[in-house]
Amino acid sequence: MSAGLHLTVTTPMEVLVDASGVRSVRAEDASGAFGILPGRADFLTSLPASVLRWRDAGGALHFCALRAGLLTVRDGTHVAVACREGILGDDLAALTAEVASLRNDEADADRRARVEQMRLHSQAVRQLMRYLRPGQSSGFAHPPKLDAGPGAEGR
Repeated sequence: MSAGLHLTVTTPMEVLVDASGVRSVRAEDASGAFGILPGRADFLTSLPASVLRWRDAGGALHFCALRAGLLTVRDGTHVAVACREGILGDDLAALTAEVASLRNDEADADRRARVEQMRLHSQAVRQLMRYLRPGQSSGFAHPPKLDAGPGAEGR
């Protein structure tokens, strides 16, 4: 247990953290906050937008704001976090505000997507109703008339 943890935090574009001798890691998933110490059993969880905290070998506290990700613990010594986006910082209050902003942005994007989906659905239903309404000339014959092809007039 004296060796500590090896912590890696990566995004698709870069390695944000690659630190050995980490004493502890603290993260948050859907079930709440949890801590990881050396010797932890293998573990896998998804992380929402949150702040990852860790203590290095010297006892200094470090922070990384994450925009969702996946945390794995392997062999009780390797902690890896793969995330879409991460922001390193030393000020917890600023990173917490950034995480709140990221969560609000995600909620707004979800709301906009739902509104657009409902708008498209309503438009499709209106179009279907316009073409399927009996008794109105809609451009489609009811029942559809089939073209017999060339030379079929005399048959």
